[in-house]
Amino acid sequence: MRYRHLGSSDLVVSEIALGSWLTYSGGVERAQAVACVAKAFEVGINFVDTANVYGRGAAETFLGDVLADRPRDSYVLATKLFFPMSNTDRGLSREQVFKQIDASLARLRTDYVDLYQCHRYDPQTPLEETMEALTEVVRQGKARSLGFSEWSAKQIEAALAIPGVEKFVSSQPQYSILWRVIEPEIIDVCARSGISQIVWSPLAQGVLTGKYKPGEAPPPDSRAASESMGTFVGSFLTDEILEAVQRLRPIADRLGISMAQLALAWVLREPNVASAIIGATRPEQVENNAAASGIELDDATLAEIDAAAGSVVQR
Repeated sequence: MRYRHLGSSDLVVSEIALGSWLTYSGGVERAQAVACVAKAFEVGINFVDTANVYGRGAAETFLGDVLADRPRDSYVLATKLFFPMSNTDRGLSREQVFKQIDASLARLRTDYVDLYQCHRYDPQTPLEETMEALTEVVRQGKARSLGFSEWSAKQIEAALAIPGVEKFVSSQPQYSILWRVIEPEIIDVCARSGISQIVWSPLAQGVLTGKYKPGEAPPPDSRAASESMGTFVGSFLTDEILEAVQRLRPIADRLGISMAQLALAWVLREPNVASAIIGATRPEQVENNAAASGIELDDATLAEIDAAAGSVVQR
């Protein structure tokens, strides 16, 4: 496992991070989830990402339990706030920032998180109010660093322009061979501002593993076949996209790596990406995905990948 610095912070994170969005919020049996976390540590993953809204606190509670016996300095823990936790609790107001950080810390059974992230931009709250509240959270020792997810370049620049507040060190966007919307504007703004990318869905909800075939039903044990986890994969399951993904298979075969490793190595080729978040349901997936760290793709291979993906890429 290789490690990268997270933006301008002093945090050093594994190139592969363990996520908990659809998996450890109830989508995976507890014993399997515990085994996935154990395997992550075994293969050198030190970065765990969650959010208060995942399972309405269930993912944080699970991680609080499973991480309780590990030394706190042995992992980097990230969580988020913004989405509704009740009919009245949502957004990035000063009140919500203070309320949600305390609730997350209680569920996670820790005194601090390493990274506290705004899960989305909140147009209902003045940006200055949000940044000042987050700054207090850092200065109180409840978070070491700050990040955001899916903000526009203008929103990022506006936050960076506010004087006297803590600066963001991370961005969490969707990014994969099939979804390149952050190129080049977001990456450019962030690279110039000491902000790294922590990318979600680098495998396009599992589609880039090649398990879904054009014209065929999803495998019964796959995310797409799961009632609790299959909601978000649908947009990638068109025959056109699945055919493009199958064109990637010979590239991976020639390199002697899995398609998942190819897809993860592709996002990690970008220097501004600090880590790629995986959503594993089985320990062997964690091990396979972690092995993508350190795989380097040459220019000819990157050109092949672009040619194979063709017009299905979202930009």
